[in-house]
Amino acid sequence: MSVILANMAKRGPKSPMSDAHKAALATGRTEGKAVRDYLEALRANKPARGRKRTPDSIAKRLAAIDAEIGSADAVKELRLVQERLDLEAELSTMGATVDMTALEADFVKVAKSYGQRTGVTYAAWRAVGIAPSVLKAAGITRGA
Repeated sequence: MSVILANMAKRGPKSPMSDAHKAALATGRTEGKAVRDYLEALRANKPARGRKRTPDSIAKRLAAIDAEIGSADAVKELRLVQERLDLEAELSTMGATVDMTALEADFVKVAKSYGQRTGVTYAAWRAVGIAPSVLKAAGITRGA
């Protein structure tokens, strides 16, 4: 144990981060946030397959769940409770809109440098759903 303490005592003080390093970290955080926000908004606003749900259709299904839950067995009740929670969450977020134009503008500003710094290719951007027009506006091309 004393050997470990002796080795720890020999370590000198850590040198402080340079201003350039701090600026690089801040840039990475800022760019990462813009990219993350845009990708999450794209994922959240991705059109679902099938018929669109309306507040009325959700309300009807919630009423049906309330009618079914009294006579359901334990496992069915569990599923109905979870479905009710999911529908209530969907209903509460239905009116919320995301300003995609602002998120897209922020993404376009940083996407090229973020992609170069992290090694993200055109194909990877496309695979996660970024439109070719957005990539073009960001200056990201197939060859780059």
